[in-house]
Amino acid sequence: MSETRGDLWLIRHGETEWTLTGAHTGRTNLPLTENGKQQGLAVREQLGGRSFAVVLVSPLERALETCRLAGYGGQAVVDPNLAEWSYGSYEGRTSAQIQAERPNWTIWDQGPLDGETIDQVAARAEAVIARVLAVDGDVALFAHGHVLRILTARWLEMPPDAARRFALETGSVSVLGYERDTRVIARWNLR
Repeated sequence: MSETRGDLWLIRHGETEWTLTGAHTGRTNLPLTENGKQQGLAVREQLGGRSFAVVLVSPLERALETCRLAGYGGQAVVDPNLAEWSYGSYEGRTSAQIQAERPNWTIWDQGPLDGETIDQVAARAEAVIARVLAVDGDVALFAHGHVLRILTARWLEMPPDAARRFALETGSVSVLGYERDTRVIARWNLR
């Protein structure tokens, strides 16, 4: 399969209540806060009706709602591989709460109990990358912080845990592309 030269636009969903508390939000379907809805509308303005060959969205409501608010709901195709990391027993808990039981714990090094491993999330991200490489033109992905960060690491051919270096704000737009033949981050965390 040869690579196309379209850019990959990453849109992280807007703010939720758990975003505000720092709780790990994997598969729990939380609505956007009022601010999160405003972030979705700001994404609409930032994208300015840009045309995408394909728009893929996580099946989780916060990503779907952000996609709709941004104006791409009618074009979007749900891709289960864009769902956020399954945090298992750590769903809804903050890192500080988890570290009280497991000192020095990080999602990147130890992963969640009863959830997905980082390698399982990376495999899903790689499946998305393979899918978009077959598309002729720009692709938009509406999804979540950790899965988009891991997807970025894999786009750059880095190990999945390199994702810890790519902070990603809610309601932000980032672009992955190319410099000559090298995959790069073209823009990051735009708001």
